[in-house]
Amino acid sequence: MEAALLQDVLFKLLVIIIAAKAGGWLFERIKQPAVLGELIVGILLGPSLFGLIDPNIAHGTIAFTSFEIITFIGEIGVILLLFQVGLESNIYQLLKAGVASTLVAVVGVVLPVSLGFAFFKYVYHAPTLVSILVGATLAATSVGITMRVLSEINKVSSEEGKIILGAAVIDDILGLIILSVIAGLAAGASANLGFTIGKIVLFTLIFLIGTLVIGIKFTPVIYKYAHKMKIKRTFVVSSFIFAMVASLLAHLIGLATIVGAFAAGLVFERLEEKEHFERRIKPVADIFVPVFFVMAGVYLDLHSANLNMLYVVGVLTVLAIIGKILAGWAAIGAKANKLAIGVGMIPRGEVGLIFAAFGITNAIITNATYSALVVVIMITTLVTPPLLVKLMSGGKKDKHPKKKIDNIM
Repeated sequence: MEAALLQDVLFKLLVIIIAAKAGGWLFERIKQPAVLGELIVGILLGPSLFGLIDPNIAHGTIAFTSFEIITFIGEIGVILLLFQVGLESNIYQLLKAGVASTLVAVVGVVLPVSLGFAFFKYVYHAPTLVSILVGATLAATSVGITMRVLSEINKVSSEEGKIILGAAVIDDILGLIILSVIAGLAAGASANLGFTIGKIVLFTLIFLIGTLVIGIKFTPVIYKYAHKMKIKRTFVVSSFIFAMVASLLAHLIGLATIVGAFAAGLVFERLEEKEHFERRIKPVADIFVPVFFVMAGVYLDLHSANLNMLYVVGVLTVLAIIGKILAGWAAIGAKANKLAIGVGMIPRGEVGLIFAAFGITNAIITNATYSALVVVIMITTLVTPPLLVKLMSGGKKDKHPKKKIDNIM
C-alpha cells in the first residue's frame, strides 16, 4: 500500500470511528438508537456537508481507493453484526414460535414487499429488480430496537413481547432469503425468473439447515481442541473465523454473505459457552459495525432532495407503517394488544440499512432512491419507541426483570 494511500485510509478511519462513537453516544443520551447517530455522522462526513468521504469520486484516485478499503472494513462489520443477531436468536424458539408469531412474520413480510413493489413498479415505473429491493427493504424489522424499549418498561416477557420476538426471528430468515434472491438476480441469473428465484430460495434453505446441522455437531469438537491448544483469545478467534468461513461459503454458492454470518451465529448460540462468545465478540464488533453505518450514511446525498423525493418518502413511510401494523392483527387467537405487536414490528433500523446499502453498492438503485429509503428507515426507527411505550404502559410487568438489553448497533 502506498504511503499516501495508507495515510489517507488511517486518517479517515480514525475520524469515522471517533465521530461514530460520539454520534452514537449522543443519540443514546436522548433515548434513541446509536445507529441513527452513526448514520447521521456518515451524512455529515459525506458529500452532503463536509465531503471528507465521497463515493462519487472517479476510479483510480487515492480518495476512491481509500473509500473502497473503508467500505470493505464496513462489510466486515455487517458480517459481525449478523453473527451477533444469530447469537441472540434461538433456533428452538423459532421452531416453537407458534401460529401467532408465524402469521405476524409472514404477513409482516408479504404485505410490505407487495406494497413497496407495487408502488415502485406500477406507480413509479421502476425496473422489477429495483422494485423488489424497495419492497424487501420495507419488509425488514429491527427487533433490537423494540426489545430494548420493552426491556426498559419490563415487558419483554409479556405476550406481545414473546410474539414480536418469535416473529422477528422468522422475519430475519425470510429477509435473508429475499436478499439472496436479489443478489442472485443482480448477478444476472434472470433468464427464467421463476426458476431462478426458486433455486435461490432452495439453496438458501439447504445452506441454513446444512450449516446448522453440521455446525452444531462439529463446532464443539473444534472449539474443544482449540481450547486444548491454548490458542489465545479462543472465543474471539474461533467465532470470527467461523463467521468468515460461513460467509465465504454463502458467497461461493451465490448467496448473500450475511446469510452465512447469521447461520454461524445460530450455530454458536447452541454452545454452552454462548454468553462468553457474545461478551468477547462485542468489543470487536463495536469497532467494525459503526464503520458500516457511517458508510451507509455517506451514500445519502442531501443535495438530491427534491419534491419528488419527499413524495416517495411519504408514500413509502405510510406503506412501511401500514404493512407492519396490519401484520400485528394477524396474531389470531393471541390474548395480546395486536396494535402494540404491529407497532413493535415497525422499526427497520440496521436490518433495513443492510438491504438499502446492498442496493446502492451493487448499483441496483440510484442515489435518490437510496436516500429516500434511508429517510424512511430513520422515520420508522424514530416513531416506534414513544408509540410502543404508550401502547404498552398498562398491564403486568415482568416479575423478574432482566438487565437492560444492550443495543448491538
